[in-house]
Amino acid sequence: MRVLVVGWASFLHGEATAGDVLSIDRVCAVLASADIAHDSAWSPGFRADALHLPEADAGRYSHVVFACGPAHGEQVRSLHERYANCRRIAVGVSVIDPDDAAVTGFHRVLARDGQSAPRPDLAVGASTASVPVVGVALAPGQAEYGAARRHRSVHEALTSWLRELDCARLPVDTRLAADDWRHCRTPDQLVSMLSRLDMVVTTRLHGVVLGLGAGVPVLAVDPISGGGKVSAQARALDWPAVVAAEDASDSATLDRWWHWCLSPAGREWVTRRDHLSTADSLTSELLDELLSEPAS
Repeated sequence: MRVLVVGWASFLHGEATAGDVLSIDRVCAVLASADIAHDSAWSPGFRADALHLPEADAGRYSHVVFACGPAHGEQVRSLHERYANCRRIAVGVSVIDPDDAAVTGFHRVLARDGQSAPRPDLAVGASTASVPVVGVALAPGQAEYGAARRHRSVHEALTSWLRELDCARLPVDTRLAADDWRHCRTPDQLVSMLSRLDMVVTTRLHGVVLGLGAGVPVLAVDPISGGGKVSAQARALDWPAVVAAEDASDSATLDRWWHWCLSPAGREWVTRRDHLSTADSLTSELLDELLSEPAS
C-alpha cells in the first residue's frame, strides 16, 4: 500500500487555503501514525520544491485520498482518469451534486456535508505552531520629499524580505474611513489592533509613533534617502530599531533588528515607555507661546 494525498492545493489552477493545507497535513499525519507509506502532491505555485501532481506517477500508488474542499469540477474529475488504477477516497469534502462525475468517480466519499449529517472539517483542532503576528504599514509616495524619495525600491526590498519570514503578516493602514469596513473608523480602533500585535514593520511616521505608543516593538525603515521624518521621529523617541533607505536591501541588517524587536530586550525597552516622557514637549511649548503673548 502507498497512498497519494491530494486536494485543491495540489492543482496548478487550484488554490491553497489554510484549511485545505491543514486537512492534507492531518491526513498525512494519520497515515504516518498508522505506518502507511504515503506522499502528498502540491501545486508548484504554492510549494515549488515539493512533489507536484504531474510527477506523481499513478503506477506508484495503490490509493489516492482527496482531502477537503468541494468534490466538484473538471480538475477533480481528472484525478479519476489519471489514477484510474488506484482506489480513490474523498474525505472531508462538500458534496454539492451527488451525481457529478467528480463525486461518483470516488470509490468512497466521507463527506463533511451534503450527504448526511454534517461532520467536523478535518482542519478543526489541527496542530499548528505559533508564529509572530506582524503589522505592516507602508507609506504613500510622499511627493513633498522630491528626488529623495526611495519608496518603490525600499518597499520592494522590504516586502520581498518579509515574504520569506515565518510570520503572520497583517496589512495596516493608518488612514481612517467611515465608509470602508477595511479601514478603522477611529484612532481607538487602530491602536487596539496594534496593541495585539507582536511587532510592527513600517515606513510611516505614525506607524512608528502609534506602534510604540501601543507598547509594540517597531522595525522602522525610512523611505527617504539621507533620512526623513521616520528617522527623525525614531531619534526623538530614542528608538534604536530604524533602518536607512540605503540599507533597506541589506537583509542582514533587517534580520538583526527583526530578532532584536522580538527579543526580551526589545519588548522590555518598549514596555518601559520611556519614550512617552518627552511626548508633551511640543504641547508645553505651544502653551508657553500662547500664554506669553497678550491677545491682540
